[in-house]
Amino acid sequence: MSGRDEYYNKAKQQGYRSRSAYKLQQLDETADLFDDGDTVIDLGAAPGGWLQVAAERVGTGRVVGVDRQRIDSLDGVETVRGDLTDEDVQAYLAERVGEADVVLSDMAPNMTGEYDLDHARSVYLARQAFDVALDVLAPGGDFVAKVFDGRDLDALEADIDTEFEYVQTVRPDASRDESSELYLVGKGRMTAPVEPGDELVVAITETGDEGDGIATVEGYTLFVRDADEGEEVEVRIEDVKPRFGFADRLD
Repeated sequence: MSGRDEYYNKAKQQGYRSRSAYKLQQLDETADLFDDGDTVIDLGAAPGGWLQVAAERVGTGRVVGVDRQRIDSLDGVETVRGDLTDEDVQAYLAERVGEADVVLSDMAPNMTGEYDLDHARSVYLARQAFDVALDVLAPGGDFVAKVFDGRDLDALEADIDTEFEYVQTVRPDASRDESSELYLVGKGRMTAPVEPGDELVVAITETGDEGDGIATVEGYTLFVRDADEGEEVEVRIEDVKPRFGFADRLD
């Protein structure tokens, strides 16, 4: 039995709207995308296979699907009919959904059969999804986008890498053997106002559980070794994570 038949028949038997549901299951198993209570935005979500998987895996969370096509209703899922490049759609996502923990895109271009053109169009769609993700992802959030392998892949991956703690390439088993599709997964949205090597003066306002001093820079938490509450110290940033960083005092 071909891979296509296996996953197509499995989707029919298990009630998924598309065979691609298994791709998202496998992406989650590889990249650990979902937690209970997460808010997930799925771009280009029709017919809804990924929405079904996301809703199963976030439990009490919130799942929102966006597509120009109509998406038949699903329990526990919100849908927005529109183009993700439309300002009204972007405003809805920003204002009504707020920050998301995961942004997904399984969008693919209409195929022309000309490989370089299809690749370029897939990169364009992935970049559109990437732009949305940068606007709505919470610190530490994850981003997933489908793209066809090709000459522009490295540049796209590098751009995603600059905005996340790291990026990985995943080829789910549920993808067809003959397909050049892959998924770029950006893990841990970085929004820190500091970078490793930065030197600055901070006020220590608390003491952490491990005895480090705690300072904040534009709402971002820094743990400072060998610093005590009430001190003002000069520090060098040593490591930056999505929600907190580490610094050593210089004085």
